[in-house]
Amino acid sequence: MSELVVEDARGRQLSVRALTMLDRLRLFKALGNDLAMNDAYLGVASLAASVTAVDGVPLLFPASEAAVENAVERLGDDGIEAVAVVLDAGDAASVKALAGN
Repeated sequence: MSELVVEDARGRQLSVRALTMLDRLRLFKALGNDLAMNDAYLGVASLAASVTAVDGVPLLFPASEAAVENAVERLGDDGIEAVAVVLDAGDAASVKALAGN
Protein backbone atom coordinates (compact mmCIF):
# COMPACT_ATOMS: atom_id res chain seq x y z
CA MET A 1 0.00 0.00 0.00
CA SER A 2 1.34 3.41 -0.90
CA GLU A 3 0.89 6.50 1.23
CA LEU A 4 -2.72 7.59 1.71
CA VAL A 5 -4.23 10.76 3.13
CA VAL A 6 -7.16 10.51 5.52
CA GLU A 7 -9.08 13.25 7.30
CA ASP A 8 -9.77 12.70 10.98
CA ALA A 9 -12.80 13.94 12.94
CA ARG A 10 -10.95 17.18 13.76
CA GLY A 11 -10.48 17.90 10.05
CA ARG A 12 -6.73 17.25 10.04
CA GLN A 13 -5.16 15.66 6.96
CA LEU A 14 -3.08 12.64 8.05
CA SER A 15 -0.60 11.06 5.64
CA VAL A 16 -0.50 7.35 6.40
CA ARG A 17 1.45 4.37 5.13
CA ALA A 18 1.61 0.75 6.18
CA LEU A 19 4.69 -0.15 8.19
CA THR A 20 7.37 -2.18 6.45
CA MET A 21 9.14 -5.04 8.18
CA LEU A 22 12.12 -2.75 8.81
CA ASP A 23 9.77 -0.17 10.36
CA ARG A 24 8.39 -2.87 12.66
CA LEU A 25 11.89 -3.89 13.75
CA ARG A 26 12.76 -0.27 14.49
CA LEU A 27 9.54 0.17 16.45
CA PHE A 28 10.26 -2.97 18.51
CA LYS A 29 13.72 -1.58 19.29
CA ALA A 30 12.31 1.84 20.24
CA LEU A 31 9.75 0.29 22.59
CA GLY A 32 12.06 -2.17 24.31
CA ASN A 33 11.37 -5.77 25.27
CA ASP A 34 8.43 -5.32 27.62
CA LEU A 35 6.35 -2.92 25.53
CA ALA A 36 7.11 -4.74 22.26
CA MET A 37 5.47 -7.81 23.85
CA ASN A 38 2.39 -5.82 24.97
CA ASP A 39 -0.07 -6.31 22.09
CA ALA A 40 -2.38 -3.45 23.08
CA TYR A 41 0.47 -0.95 23.40
CA LEU A 42 2.16 -2.19 20.25
CA GLY A 43 -1.09 -1.88 18.30
CA VAL A 44 -1.56 1.78 19.16
CA ALA A 45 2.15 2.48 18.70
CA SER A 46 2.03 0.90 15.22
CA LEU A 47 -0.90 3.09 14.22
CA ALA A 48 0.88 6.22 15.42
CA ALA A 49 4.12 5.19 13.69
CA SER A 50 2.20 4.78 10.42
CA VAL A 51 1.50 8.52 10.25
CA THR A 52 4.13 10.37 8.23
CA ALA A 53 2.60 13.88 8.34
CA VAL A 54 -0.17 15.90 9.95
CA ASP A 55 -1.56 18.70 7.76
CA GLY A 56 1.55 18.44 5.60
CA VAL A 57 3.95 18.79 8.54
CA PRO A 58 6.23 15.73 8.72
CA LEU A 59 5.94 13.46 11.75
CA LEU A 60 9.22 11.66 12.31
CA PHE A 61 9.24 7.91 12.85
CA PRO A 62 9.43 7.36 16.63
CA ALA A 63 12.84 6.23 17.89
CA SER A 64 11.94 5.90 21.58
CA GLU A 65 9.05 5.14 23.90
CA ALA A 66 8.70 8.86 24.62
CA ALA A 67 8.52 9.62 20.88
CA VAL A 68 5.77 7.03 20.45
CA GLU A 69 3.80 8.57 23.31
CA ASN A 70 4.29 12.07 21.87
CA ALA A 71 2.95 10.90 18.48
CA VAL A 72 -0.06 9.25 20.14
CA GLU A 73 -0.73 12.40 22.15
CA ARG A 74 -0.48 14.59 19.04
CA LEU A 75 -2.85 12.36 17.07
CA GLY A 76 -5.31 11.83 19.92
CA ASP A 77 -8.26 9.47 19.72
CA ASP A 78 -9.58 11.06 16.51
CA GLY A 79 -6.30 10.64 14.66
CA ILE A 80 -5.64 7.09 15.86
CA GLU A 81 -9.18 6.02 14.92
CA ALA A 82 -8.87 7.52 11.42
CA VAL A 83 -5.55 5.74 10.87
CA ALA A 84 -7.00 2.43 12.07
CA VAL A 85 -9.90 2.72 9.62
CA VAL A 86 -7.73 3.53 6.60
CA LEU A 87 -5.18 0.80 7.39
CA ASP A 88 -7.92 -1.81 7.94
CA ALA A 89 -9.47 -0.85 4.58
CA GLY A 90 -6.06 -1.20 2.91
CA ASP A 91 -5.55 -4.64 4.45
CA ALA A 92 -8.98 -5.78 3.26
CA ALA A 93 -8.23 -4.59 -0.28
CA SER A 94 -4.89 -6.43 -0.24
CA VAL A 95 -6.51 -9.68 0.86
CA LYS A 96 -9.22 -9.31 -1.79
CA ALA A 97 -6.62 -8.68 -4.51
CA LEU A 98 -4.57 -11.70 -3.45
CA ALA A 99 -7.68 -13.87 -3.42
CA GLY A 100 -8.52 -12.77 -6.97
CA ASN A 101 -12.03 -11.62 -6.07
